[in-house]
Amino acid sequence: MSLESVTQSVDEAVSGFFEPIAKWLGEVVFYAVPVGGTDLPLIVAWLVVAGLVFTGWFGFVQVRKFRLAVDVVRGKYDEKGSAGEVKHFQALTAAVSGTVGLGNIAGVAVAVSIGGPGATFWMILCGLLGMATKFVEVTLGVKYREVHADGTVSGGPMHYLPKGLAERFGKNGKTLGKVLAVLASFMILFFGLFGGNLFQVNQSYAQLVSVTGGEDGAIGSSAGALFFGILVAALVGIVLLGGIRSIANVTSRLVPAMAGIYIVACLIVILVNVSAVPDAVTAIVEGAFNPEGVAGGVLGALIIGFKRAAFSNEAGLGSAPIAHSAVKTKHPASEGLVALLEPFIDTVVICTMTALTIVIANPATLGEDIGGVTITSDAFETVLPWFPYILTVAVMLFAISTVLTWGYYGLKAWTYLFGRSRTSEVTYKVLYTVFAIAGSLLTLQTLIDLADAVLFSLAVINIIGLYLLAPVVKRELNSFLEYVRARDAGGETGDGEDQESVKTTV
Repeated sequence: MSLESVTQSVDEAVSGFFEPIAKWLGEVVFYAVPVGGTDLPLIVAWLVVAGLVFTGWFGFVQVRKFRLAVDVVRGKYDEKGSAGEVKHFQALTAAVSGTVGLGNIAGVAVAVSIGGPGATFWMILCGLLGMATKFVEVTLGVKYREVHADGTVSGGPMHYLPKGLAERFGKNGKTLGKVLAVLASFMILFFGLFGGNLFQVNQSYAQLVSVTGGEDGAIGSSAGALFFGILVAALVGIVLLGGIRSIANVTSRLVPAMAGIYIVACLIVILVNVSAVPDAVTAIVEGAFNPEGVAGGVLGALIIGFKRAAFSNEAGLGSAPIAHSAVKTKHPASEGLVALLEPFIDTVVICTMTALTIVIANPATLGEDIGGVTITSDAFETVLPWFPYILTVAVMLFAISTVLTWGYYGLKAWTYLFGRSRTSEVTYKVLYTVFAIAGSLLTLQTLIDLADAVLFSLAVINIIGLYLLAPVVKRELNSFLEYVRARDAGGETGDGEDQESVKTTV
């Protein structure tokens, strides 16, 4: 029995078992209501409303404190002796690596295909709103993180939900928080294995096959797929064994590299067609308020733009606080400010560059069909005939960094559920590397769909917690701003035990 027939049988068996579950959960989580001639997924509305609420609650923090956030990333306000494992910049790149990926390449093309150029405008707006949500959840992630005896750190919704709710609402809050924490851990773990690992490896392998001769090419066979899977798994396993420090060291180089390659390619297309830029910008702005041929008109373009942005930057899902919690700081809000740069980089910069490139190049495939990465690739190919090879490099970098980051997220969820013993951690890391190998051999699309539904259901739990704990974030922001004013004035910082993050040593 050949390897190909075995993997196909596994694919069919797993899909057949999980398909009804995935379909039911997808219908619940991504339930949509008809609005103005189009469908509005309630989960997207839930995320956007949270962005609006937190933007108002914190007085447009993403605009007023943007420069301060950049200063914090640069290390201007670093404090000696702070608990944590990585610097602000490393924490940012580790978290960005979990969100910047195929959604920025293929998802934007889908948005422009369905919603026209105007969807770009609403995508940018959703990214700006998501900055406020990221600020809130990451501040809480650092505030209620656990610093272990060996100096490593654990954070995320599985920690700030039980601790924060217990602190604010006593015994009842503690009970509710523990239940929510277990659910959050399961959801993060499940998505990490299937969406953050298997899917990324699968798609990067597919792109590599497409530029090396297809199924008849050098690595198009099952043996080639197995070799690719083992190679990726080995790389991931080696880095994952090193913990967040090792992951951060890799992503702090990979993320700038992959973003740089991609943005330079976008700029080349834009500069070659520089005379078309004013018309493209006009099309984006006018299309946002007067989109012709878009289902649902203005509202349709808005929903499509918001949907793609929400799926891309993951603001409010509770994943990013896990990476950010490992930062070296005494002021939780300092990392919250750093985190608000994440949706800006992911959605406002990279997604917008992709959209502008597509609108300017106007490839022949745009409008023929609802396409993803092929439309983006065709847009670049109008100027750069060799771009599919560059795209392959970008996709590989995107995939590896995403697999690494979600490996860390999944580890924190696993250890919360099953303990931090060496046996427990090694078991998870072996399991995760095996999934990386399976990613090149199997598709398991049904499980990936299920993982997406599980991850976005986490947003319901997480954002309820964010609302209830927002006053805590307000206090932490005021505390950090006092520290900044004192630091800038050259006076005493007033740091003391009462201003440090709440930490539990275990």
